[in-house]
Amino acid sequence: MELRTEQDVSPYRVFPRAEWATLREDTPMTLERSEVARLRSMHDRLDMSEVAEIYLPLSRLLSLYVDATQKLFRAQQGFLGTEDAKVPYIIGVGGSVAVGKSTTARVLQALLARWPNVPKVDLITTDGFLYPNAVLDREGLMEKKGFPESYDLPALLRFLSDIKAGLHPVRAPVYSHLIYDVIPNQWIEIERPDILIVEGLNVLQAGRLPKDGKAVPFVSDFFDFSIYLDADKEVLLSWYVSRFLTLRGTAFADPKSYFHRYARLSDEEAIETATSIWNRINLVNLHENILPTRPRADLILKKGESHQVEEVALRRL
Repeated sequence: MELRTEQDVSPYRVFPRAEWATLREDTPMTLERSEVARLRSMHDRLDMSEVAEIYLPLSRLLSLYVDATQKLFRAQQGFLGTEDAKVPYIIGVGGSVAVGKSTTARVLQALLARWPNVPKVDLITTDGFLYPNAVLDREGLMEKKGFPESYDLPALLRFLSDIKAGLHPVRAPVYSHLIYDVIPNQWIEIERPDILIVEGLNVLQAGRLPKDGKAVPFVSDFFDFSIYLDADKEVLLSWYVSRFLTLRGTAFADPKSYFHRYARLSDEEAIETATSIWNRINLVNLHENILPTRPRADLILKKGESHQVEEVALRRL
């Protein structure tokens, strides 16, 4: 009997970094070094080689996917005899706290917006759909901020449904990491982009299936392509602590910061505090809600301790 390897039966094809980098082919570098530095989050180590070897091949792949989706849309129009306007192509970006989702989302936005046909590419984070702190306090959920139950899921689903229905403009609430809360009466207006990137912790969350067979929409139902950023939990902890130490002397130093009380901690106290928050909240959320969604992604970017992507797994078609 022929033995089959895990790769043979996996729904993913796995590429080492060097092999994935060759798939860039002649895709041009459209970002300057200074732009890459601006797109990078403070604790990430994104550089030109990471853009060239990881994100340019991904940009090329996405261009093929978007083009194929547009052709399918036109074929469906012909079949139905309709003249509906093309709705945005939605890309979901998920993964743990501190894994680098924001950097990935911003780099993709910058690269995709510079395709030859110059598409309009918008980006939102699901942070804006967190319940306000007053609601989380009332419901005893402040310690579970970032868990699925801390989000206004009906509002997020309505937003995505309106986007996919071609409505415009569609408004998304704004979140402030300084005050650690949703900003009242402030909105981002999404005006019919060609591509919309949706970044967040739980964007691939499926939830419980109904026993009666009724349709239950998930956020990922509205995605055309999804990306999961992955790293070992020990590495994630080290990145989280490093980011906490950096923020202690920057954002936390602002008297308006929700975390201003941490600004005067010693190095030892800050490391202990950050580790405690990670183990009590973020690690639990990772194990219970985020990591189980990894197999639902179309593409998995596995990062090593250096923040570089070491391996890419692409779902087979």
